[in-house]
Amino acid sequence: MSISFYDVKTRQSVEVPESDISKTKYERTTNAGKVQVRYALRGKYDGRNLTKFVGQADWDALDAPVV
Repeated sequence: MSISFYDVKTRQSVEVPESDISKTKYERTTNAGKVQVRYALRGKYDGRNLTKFVGQADWDALDAPVV
């Protein structure tokens, strides 16, 4: 199975196999003191790192290592 990422350099959608994908979370604190969490998938294609932001349900469903 593979996941579709958008490659900014080539300006097209590319398919990355699940074996080349890892998961990560980006956390930040707003001025109001609230912590926001964004879930992302990181893929490797032609030597370039690609990032795709996904919802928490999709992030939890994917069986990939967390970086």
